[in-house]
Amino acid sequence: MSPASTGASSTLDAASPVITPSSDSRLTPGGPGYRRMSFALFLAGVATFALLYSTQALLPLISDNFGVTASEASWTVAAATGGLALFVLPMSALSERFGRRTVMTASLAVAVAVGLLVPFAPSIGALVALRAVQGAALAGLPASAQAYLAEEVRPRALVTAIGLFVAGNSVGGMSGRVITGWVAQMWGWRASVGVIGVIAVGCAVAFRLLLPAPRHFKAGSLRPRVLLGTVRTHLSDPLLRRLYAIGALFMTVFGGVYTVIGYRLTGAPFGLPQGIVGSIFLVYLVGTVSASTAGRLVGRLGRRGALYLAGGTTTAGLLLSLAASLPLVLLGLVLITAGFFAGHAVASSAVSKTATQGRAQASALYQSAYYIGSSVGSTVGALAFHANGWTGTVSVGLLAVLGVVTITVLGSRAARVAARPVAAH
Repeated sequence: MSPASTGASSTLDAASPVITPSSDSRLTPGGPGYRRMSFALFLAGVATFALLYSTQALLPLISDNFGVTASEASWTVAAATGGLALFVLPMSALSERFGRRTVMTASLAVAVAVGLLVPFAPSIGALVALRAVQGAALAGLPASAQAYLAEEVRPRALVTAIGLFVAGNSVGGMSGRVITGWVAQMWGWRASVGVIGVIAVGCAVAFRLLLPAPRHFKAGSLRPRVLLGTVRTHLSDPLLRRLYAIGALFMTVFGGVYTVIGYRLTGAPFGLPQGIVGSIFLVYLVGTVSASTAGRLVGRLGRRGALYLAGGTTTAGLLLSLAASLPLVLLGLVLITAGFFAGHAVASSAVSKTATQGRAQASALYQSAYYIGSSVGSTVGALAFHANGWTGTVSVGLLAVLGVVTITVLGSRAARVAARPVAAH
């Protein structure tokens, strides 16, 4: 088996024809350090999503507090995800030079500090500005985490390891929204985002204490020419371009649905209180499961098969959510969440496997596309809701899923065309 198919280096193959488990010093499930690493990055994922989306479940309260519309309040989410999307590539370059763990630690520290200031925002403009800074600070985490895993974890365990990190994202998103919902119902939205800031402090400290020191990191260059060359190389790869688009489109669905769902459930015909609306985000637990099992899904169906399944599941959820029945709406949210997190875990792990050099930049480009999708989804989804209600938001989501399926079909055709000369030979 070739080095490309196994993930092992050609140098190692030449030196040792028979590769034993002990010849690869990277982390593997059950091995020393793997659990600490997994838990540390899980906590980092919790803190990232809890901070990044801390205002999403509170948008109706923020609208009332500042006297703004749903689309205006949605900028407290879009500014954070947009800041992350803009700064993730520069931050990934810093991680190539100064190390993944260093950049992740600094990013969490700054984001947590800003998070403790958010409750004191005097106006919607100040709140949006703080959220933009917070998103920019968090930009050092996702791409660096994926690059860390690609370097420190054995290739065959990479999908599972990234799935666990994504699962931490889902837990952070869920717990942040549930906690903010109930705290806000009793003490207001400012107290609720303050509580999230304190929880993030604990996650950040535990992350830094638990994450093993990198053993396979090699410092790269900060020269702009080198960085731009790496970016051009990644963007010239058709597979990577497709994966970036898929991540953006999946996140467009997710960002739109979860930005607007609070308005739908607090309004007619449901009229749910804020605490109950926050608890709706417990469906994120489904995302935790689907993301952490993405490796097995790819093993059974292949990458494209797993993406088709994720897209179909998301579509079924969007259509179910149109019902006027609360149980059907909840089932729809479960399916949307399961499909999104599975698709995200499959696409992001494929990026890490595809890029053999400049992994931080490859992951950063994916994260940039992903969070641009979140910003677009939250903004366009809110505008569609303002114009046509929940049906408008669902229509935006269905168009995005259609894009995922179309790109995957085109990828399948491209793979068949590329395989024909090899088969003929």
